[in-house]
Amino acid sequence: MKKDIVAFIIELFNTKGGNLYGGEAVTQLEHGLQAAHFAIQDNGSNALITAALLHDIGHLLHDLPDDATDKGIDDVHEALGAQFLEKYFINEVVEPVKLHVNAKRYLCLIEAGYYSTLSPTSQASLILQGGIMTSKDKELFEKNEFYLEATKLRRWDDLAKDPTLITKPIEFYFDIIKSALKN
Repeated sequence: MKKDIVAFIIELFNTKGGNLYGGEAVTQLEHGLQAAHFAIQDNGSNALITAALLHDIGHLLHDLPDDATDKGIDDVHEALGAQFLEKYFINEVVEPVKLHVNAKRYLCLIEAGYYSTLSPTSQASLILQGGIMTSKDKELFEKNEFYLEATKLRRWDDLAKDPTLITKPIEFYFDIIKSALKN
């Protein structure tokens, strides 16, 4: 079972991950691999490395076009991804994935200048995703025990858009992904 779901995920990335990541200059696969690369560089746990790799898996699970954001569509990929992942993975993977969009909204509120560091595509999707958090949203977000992990994941997500960055192949992550599965 564990081997099957990990193999399925790797195959999903290998078959559907070649699509461009929204308006960015990297593919879905490259984006996930880069986020995982940064998680490793930051000495993230296996669960957080897995979350970084899989944070946008929801984009691979729906049938919307790559340019959905340009068409004013929020694909709610974080919810779709978390819904898929919670069947197989521990909360340390699922919750940061579920929260990574809200982490962007949160960082825009609490950190001066953060918004200006977002790519144009990420700025456009922010509007569709509810915009900058309110103070009330901030309080709720900070009550989630994984909110700090989600902000780490968000920062790796923001960095993971470099078309020249060389990363390890997805197969490198087989055992790391497997280690973050539910028992």
